[in-house]
This record gives sequence, C-alpha cells and structure tokens, in this order.
Amino acid sequence: MTTYILKRLLLMVPTLLGVLMLTFVVIQFVPGGPVEQMVSQLQGRDGGGEGAAASGAGYRGRQGVDAARIEEIKQLYGFDKPAPERFWQMVQQFARFDLGKSFFYPKDVWELIKEKLPVSISLGLWTFFLSYCISVPLGVAKAVRSGSRFDTVTSLIVLAGYAIPGFVLGVVLLVVFGGQLQWFPLRGLTSANWAQLGWMERITDYLWHIVLPVTASVLGSFAVITMLTKNAMLEEIRKQYVLTARAKGLSSRRVLWVHVFRNALIPLVTGFPAAFVGAFFTGSLLIETLFSLDGLGLLSFESVMRRDYPVVLGTLYLFTLIGLVTKLISDLCYVWVDPRVKFD
Repeated sequence: MTTYILKRLLLMVPTLLGVLMLTFVVIQFVPGGPVEQMVSQLQGRDGGGEGAAASGAGYRGRQGVDAARIEEIKQLYGFDKPAPERFWQMVQQFARFDLGKSFFYPKDVWELIKEKLPVSISLGLWTFFLSYCISVPLGVAKAVRSGSRFDTVTSLIVLAGYAIPGFVLGVVLLVVFGGQLQWFPLRGLTSANWAQLGWMERITDYLWHIVLPVTASVLGSFAVITMLTKNAMLEEIRKQYVLTARAKGLSSRRVLWVHVFRNALIPLVTGFPAAFVGAFFTGSLLIETLFSLDGLGLLSFESVMRRDYPVVLGTLYLFTLIGLVTKLISDLCYVWVDPRVKFD
C-alpha cells in the first residue's frame, strides 16, 4: 500500500506539469492579453475623443503608443522574457505554493482565493452533503420498494429535477420566492447588518440567505446519485450471498445495511471525487452570478475574460491538485469498502 501511494504521489507531478503546460501554451495564442488591454486603455486615455472613436471602429493594434511604452508594459507583466523562461519561473513559484500576483487586482492570488473561498465552501458543503444525505437513503428505499408506487413517483420527481437546469430553477426561485412572495433575499450570503447581529441571529440570517442558491444547486444532482444507489443495491440484493445470509437467519435490516449496502458503496465511491470537486469548484458559476455571490467560480470566469493569467493558472493549479488528491483518497477508500481490493 505504501508503495502504491508513493507511486500515485509521484505521478501527480507530471500530471500537474502537463495541465499547466497545455494551458500555458494555449494562453500564448489567445488575443487580447493584458499587454493589449493596457495599450488599448492608453490609446483611449491619451487620445481623448479620437481614441474613443478608434475604439468604436474596432481594435487598431498598437497604433499611437510609443514603442518604449509598450516595452515598459511588457516588462511590467513579465512578457519581456521568452515563454519557456516564464513557464519555468511559474513552475518554480507553484512548487513553493507561491501563486503570484494578479494583473488587475492589487492583491496576491492566494489572498483573492481566501476572500472568495467562504462562498464556494458554503455552496459546496451544503450541495455535497444534502445530495448524499438525501439521495443515498432515497436510493436504498427505492431499491427495497422497487416497482411500487413510491418508486415510480420518486423517480418522476428526481428526473424532473434533473431535467431542469440549475440556473433556470434559480431564476424561478428568485422570481417567485424572492420577488413575488418576498420570503427570501435576492442576493448575497448575509445581510448588510450581519456584523451587528448575535450568534443565533447570524446563523438564522445565513441560513435564510443560503436556501435559494443551495436549492438551485442541489436539485439536479439528486437523480444521478439516487438512481446509482438504487441500481447498485438492486444488483447486490439479487446475488447469492444475500439468499445465504437470509437462510442463516439474519434479519432483513442487518442483511441490507451490513452486507448489501457495503458492497453497493463501491460505485458510489467511484463517483465521489467528481461530485466533491464539482460541488466546490465547477458547478457554481451560474449560481454565483445569478444570486450575486462573489465566489471562486465567478473569480475564475472574470479572470479568463480579463486575461488575468496569474489568477487563471493559479486557480487551475489549485483545482487540479485538489482533484488529484481527492482521486487518490477515493481509490484508497476502495480498500476500506471492499477488503478484497489489493493494490499490490
């Protein structure tokens, strides 16, 4: 087991390098980088109305800006060095967990991530735990009552929820419960006077704000986990060892939860990393935009649009590293769920 873990940890290094190198190469060919944006701003500022007219007619490259000024801008952003040198410098920084400084925010990338992280953690934790805490017991109940009216009705409900996109559901929730009925706030995770509230009032205020975005995020994930749990349980229930356990006099509850459920966990553990990482980092962009939540999803999107390369590469490095570590943990969970699995 120790040898396997060491091999997986060592394999993370070329994987990270490959992801960063591919993204870095693509970035070199994307137009409208930070140098071009700064030149455009200088054209508009120095040229006055003429610059504004030129910007209305379309981008005109580097006309009207002194070549020395362009070199200063390149040096400011580090583009005066060759691409291989810049990539190697970035890798050395990332190895020290130094993600650099943002081009457009007067802050380090780490500081930006720390500022946005509480919003993503709030959405991610509630989405992840509610998805599994509701879907897994529901899937077990559907497997035990397979073919019944309960199974049919719950299948229709979760599939209808899966068919509705999260942002569409979010708009409906905002219009109905936030606008017409005014039961919940329309934006933010806390009220403006949150700092003056007591602890119980803070908790109530936070839960009051989080209901709508979490509902919009979590509803679509019920169907996948529920049906996966149901099918895995049905497959195990039909196996010979279940009949043997019942023939030995074991109670149905013990057979279901001790033997069947443990073996049915294997496919759930397989999808655990994607669900975990997705709930925290990849599935919240539209929800954050819709409910005006300033989280990591919105930060990543704005950084891509503004060509803020340190933030783009820094968040990509962090997300990839978390995904690789989570995948390793899920593989190790195989041994805990099924002792027959041997990595040796």
